[in-house]
Amino acid sequence: MKTLRIVVVGPGLIGKQHIRLIGARPDCALLAIVAPDHEANHSVARDHGVPLFTDMDECGTLGHIDGVIVSSPNQFHAQQATWCIEAGVPVLVEKPITASVDEGEALVALAERHRAKVLVGHHRAHSPLLARARDVIASGRLGRLVSVMGSAQFHKPSAYFAAGPWRTQPGGGPILINLIHEIGNLRSLCGEITAVQAFSSSALRGHAVEDTVAINLRFANGVLGNFMLSDTAACARSWEQTSRENPVYPTYPDEDCYVVAGTQGYLSVPTFRLKYHPEGIEPSWWEPFVEETLDVNRQDPLACQLEHFVQVMRGIAEPLVSESDGLRNLKITEAIARSADEGRIIET
Repeated sequence: MKTLRIVVVGPGLIGKQHIRLIGARPDCALLAIVAPDHEANHSVARDHGVPLFTDMDECGTLGHIDGVIVSSPNQFHAQQATWCIEAGVPVLVEKPITASVDEGEALVALAERHRAKVLVGHHRAHSPLLARARDVIASGRLGRLVSVMGSAQFHKPSAYFAAGPWRTQPGGGPILINLIHEIGNLRSLCGEITAVQAFSSSALRGHAVEDTVAINLRFANGVLGNFMLSDTAACARSWEQTSRENPVYPTYPDEDCYVVAGTQGYLSVPTFRLKYHPEGIEPSWWEPFVEETLDVNRQDPLACQLEHFVQVMRGIAEPLVSESDGLRNLKITEAIARSADEGRIIET
């Protein structure tokens, strides 16, 4: 099969990961990098033997492009993804799909008109761990779903805020930076979210943005959920610190970040400790559970996502996380921010 020629926009932390993964595949080749005219970006381009362009329009000089990965800052996603859609080039655009819901709605409408191939970079959707949890839920071993409890609690050091003072201002808190990952995961496991209610606090750091949020969720199928989010809690109950998927984080294999409960049992993720009442036994808090720890396959979800994007570029798969799906995650995340700000339930 032919080698796919890929442009990466934005060689930052995540962009460098995309570049590394492209270089590791014999069926892919990095064609160019698009980024501001800074020496650090020129250095990345030189290291990989490709040109650095400062504008998407310069990519027109490259000839055929099989795909573009947009990993630039959020405010550029709409403009750069629009270029790809109008040029007829498949695009993987990092989450959030755009910087605002209004931009996202316009981009989705454009993609639908062009029947474009748009994959939104919610890379956890490609995690074998999440796929395994979905399979367990779909198997019926938990019975009918009742509830989900989730946590993304971690402590960001002071250097994180010193390096990016914008993170102390509205839009820089964990709701809009971190929570969108969790929304995608929870929708994947439990179905569509129809209403949210949130309380936020900035009491510990005193910034103009939240540091801790308690969230209630209502799902279309009747499932209820709660989620605890904090970037100032010294706690290991987050996906990064439990999944063992990203080696830059220390991990704690005895900790979970999700518990999904049904009428017959419950599953803890990502330890995959399953406790259930077998078929034919009426569930009861006096009846002991059967206990299992399920086998799981751990892989780098970014590598799995690139494999999927290769299939999308070749026309043999539809995007697992479409532009509409990415917009839905953004809408729910923004609704949670509004609920915390306005002190009311927000229908989504």
